[in-house]
Amino acid sequence: MSRGQGLCLGLLLLALAAGLPPATAQAQVRALVSLPPQRYFVEKVGGELASVTVMVPAGADAHTYEPRPSQMKALAQARVYFAVGVEFEKAWLDKFQAANRELLIVHTEAQVPRVALENHGDQDHDQGREGKAAPAGGEEHDHQGLDPHIWLSPLLVATQAAAVRDGLVQVDPAHRAVYDRNLANFTEELKRLDGELREAFRGLGEARRILVFHPAWGYLCRAYGLEQVAIEAEGREPTARGLKHLLEQAREHRARVIFVQPQFSARSAEAVARAINGRVVPLDPLAEDWAANLKKVVRELREALF
Repeated sequence: MSRGQGLCLGLLLLALAAGLPPATAQAQVRALVSLPPQRYFVEKVGGELASVTVMVPAGADAHTYEPRPSQMKALAQARVYFAVGVEFEKAWLDKFQAANRELLIVHTEAQVPRVALENHGDQDHDQGREGKAAPAGGEEHDHQGLDPHIWLSPLLVATQAAAVRDGLVQVDPAHRAVYDRNLANFTEELKRLDGELREAFRGLGEARRILVFHPAWGYLCRAYGLEQVAIEAEGREPTARGLKHLLEQAREHRARVIFVQPQFSARSAEAVARAINGRVVPLDPLAEDWAANLKKVVRELREALF
């Protein structure tokens, strides 16, 4: 061992004895995301160079969640926050920026063409129709606002992944080549997944309407020629009139499955399912293993539609 190598080894041992992380850990970019699926995206682009903390954990409601003290501690050490446009961020991003002035906030939804949330069953017009695109300038369409669930369409995820790459490069320009390579690989994976999903829904005919509790699947439906009919919107369960309208639509379209997500009560969905002699099937839009979960969702939708 040379004198220089011995000196380096000695310094490393001293650092470990003092409780300091090794150089590889120090070099990691500490990143924050709002939702579990975003961890998947950031880790795909950042690889081993990124250490990701999720602010809204699996099973929690992003509309009402408040960060824990341990998460606020992680915030103080973070270099970049990847936002996605959910309700949680409207309440907390300014506070996060005030708590960590050096934090870079990247809005991964900024370049994604978003649409309005679909209308609730109490509305007079067809609630199964996808909302119109947002007007120029990002103005919200009526009181319901824009649908934030952009992570459920593979090609929209490709746009978000590019924003993740840009954010990582901004805080860690020395590893740009790594982030570029990882983004290229992930983009190819997303294109292949998009092709698989298109093939899965080929030959559906007119049976393209799905009954859901919360309108989380609009972008997935738009991408693959489906329509969602939502029981609940904006966190509110339907009125008696809304339930009656949903029952009429379910019977008209011979729906036998209602899809629910674990973050919400399934009481209304179960009532509708009993009335149509159907069943309730859980689908989680917030699962962390994003690709595997999306394939599972597609299998469940195919089974309900074919």
